[in-house]
Amino acid sequence: MSAKVMANEALLYLANHVVGKIPFYSIRYFYLEKIYKIKIGKHSAVHMGQKFMTRGGIVIGNHTVINRDCTLDGRGGLIIGNNVSISPEVMILTAEHEVNSSSFAGTLAKVEIQDYVWIGSRAVILPGVTLGEGSVVVAGAVVTKDVPKFSIVGGIPAKVIGTRNKELSYKLEYKRLFH
Repeated sequence: MSAKVMANEALLYLANHVVGKIPFYSIRYFYLEKIYKIKIGKHSAVHMGQKFMTRGGIVIGNHTVINRDCTLDGRGGLIIGNNVSISPEVMILTAEHEVNSSSFAGTLAKVEIQDYVWIGSRAVILPGVTLGEGSVVVAGAVVTKDVPKFSIVGGIPAKVIGTRNKELSYKLEYKRLFH
């Protein structure tokens, strides 16, 4: 293994097992932004316990809350908009393997989460998905395809089960002590 790969793996380990457990936002943000190359918008909260699959490739908008113990994969590119609420233990993936590939080939596909999206606990967002503005993903859903604006999706695979109010104007700000 090359020295560059070893250094990247060491930084990944530090982010996931040391820095992610530091109960102070300012220290975590310094590491995530300066060392790990993740862009975090103003008034956003990235709580403790996050798991990152790679350095960089993740952009987080303003007034967005990413609750504890989520998995964020930036390998294929992850864009998270403004006023997005991501509940605990959500998994967002941008890389996968082709199921019928004889060589187990990997693929990358960007995930985009537009403004005012709300993702419930333990939901899984698969590569290549766009969650439209104001959409809601209910807890435990597995999202395999794009979600229309202001729709509510649930199930495995996720399907539209309702519609959300289109008049959204809130600004999220949820930084708890020691989170």
